[in-house]
Amino acid sequence: MNGARILAVDDDRGILLAVRRALEEHGYTVQALDRGEDLRRTLHDFRPEVVLLDRMLPDANGVDLCRAIRAESDTPIIFLSAIGDDATKVEALDAGADDYLTEPFSMSELQARMRVALRRTAGRSNAAVLELGPIRMDIAMRNVAVGGVSVHFTPHEFDLLRLLLQYPGRLLTARQLLGQVWGPEYVDDTHILRTFIHQLRTKLAAADPAAAAMLVNDPGIGYRMVEPKS
Repeated sequence: MNGARILAVDDDRGILLAVRRALEEHGYTVQALDRGEDLRRTLHDFRPEVVLLDRMLPDANGVDLCRAIRAESDTPIIFLSAIGDDATKVEALDAGADDYLTEPFSMSELQARMRVALRRTAGRSNAAVLELGPIRMDIAMRNVAVGGVSVHFTPHEFDLLRLLLQYPGRLLTARQLLGQVWGPEYVDDTHILRTFIHQLRTKLAAADPAAAAMLVNDPGIGYRMVEPKS
């Protein structure tokens, strides 16, 4: 993954310089912008594999830029921002961001989040089988095995687990999960999601407790499926 092209967009030149130096020391190729006006051209010419995006720029709103990128590309987008309230994070994630880091953050954490995004991009395919840790899902056959043990899931449980497995490590908001599994008319029914997440954890834990621990909640925002701890 070293050598991956990273586009960093931030109006704080001190942060841009620190991020650029840290990433280049680890072999990444970094392009830096301090305004949003050149973003579209840079995306086309530089073809970044990850975009690091500030929430507020002098000439643009980061969330609007995120939507514009997502309308044309699946390139992973990680927000880096001093604004860390839940509503702001949810807005960015609902706009299509893959992750959101609140300043101050460590460079090691940033690189870990980038590695997750790059692995997800590298592994993206239309394969009929999804695997993460002890979980193996056959989408075509709608079968799930956990640690080699077959586990029965209802249709909505299966679709919820499938969505989480398709984006390992990515934080998906409650609205995203509800809208894609149940439909747009359910995006505010968070009690439904909490009930089904509980059911998923219970069934996963019965087969393998480590699998249940992979389903992580970010309170007030959403859920992600992470790789099992070694």
